[in-house]
Formats: sequence, structure tokens, C-alpha cells
Amino acid sequence: MEDLRSDDPVRQTPGRPAAPLPASAAHARERVLEVLKDYFGPRYAEALCDDVVIADALLVTSELASNAIRHGGGITGFDARCVDDRLTLTVSDPSDRMPPETGDLSVGPTGTGGYGWALACGLARDVTITPRATGGKTVTARLRLR
Repeated sequence: MEDLRSDDPVRQTPGRPAAPLPASAAHARERVLEVLKDYFGPRYAEALCDDVVIADALLVTSELASNAIRHGGGITGFDARCVDDRLTLTVSDPSDRMPPETGDLSVGPTGTGGYGWALACGLARDVTITPRATGGKTVTARLRLR
């Protein structure tokens, strides 16, 4: 069984070579699309028809990656994997600064950012933020795929 207790969220899928960290939200979305293609297999075209599932996954991916780059100093760890009927996205950055609470009304065009963080938190089944022992944080979002 794979040890998931590592402080480093970049864990490799068995049988896959190590992938470089995404340099942009677009690269992160490409990685997630590959994971979803593997997960859905021959049913991928059918899943694309259910564009809400794919769109939600890509939107949350964009927000987590963009926030790590824009507010967190860059992506220092990235993982996307499907287990059972869930997509788990894990993005780390070097900043100790935590995102605002999703109910914080200062978030928005007149506050510290856009609506993306609240939207990502609303689309994901759950979101956790874990401070890293070496500094920075890891944000993990889980989304239902069915």
C-alpha cells in the first residue's frame, strides 16, 4: 500500500514517470484532464457530455493553481488522482498565508481577490488547508465525479 503520510504532496501514480510541476493553471488543467481520461477510460467521451463534472474539476484546478501562483509564491507540489468516485487535487505553495474564510465578505472585486476561492470551495466536496512542516501550505480539494 502506498504511504500517503509524506510531507511532500507530489506522489506519483504507480507506473507513471514523475511529471514536472505545472508552471501555470493551464498546465495544471492539462494534467487533470489526463487523470480524468485515465479514470473514465472508454467512457471519457460520455463524461465530456456531462460537462458539469469536467467543468467543475477544471475550474477548481484553475483556482487552486492560480491562487498558489498569484498569492502563494508558486506551485511547490501538485497531485491529481481519482479514487473511487472522487477526484482529489493537492496543490502546495511556499506561503504560510492562509486563504480567507469562504464566508469572508472582503473577498471579491473590492477585497483581497476575486470570487474564485469561494467558488472552488463551493464546488468541491471538501477543502482542507494543511500547514507544511517545512513552511508553506498544502490545499487539498475533493470533488465527486458521479
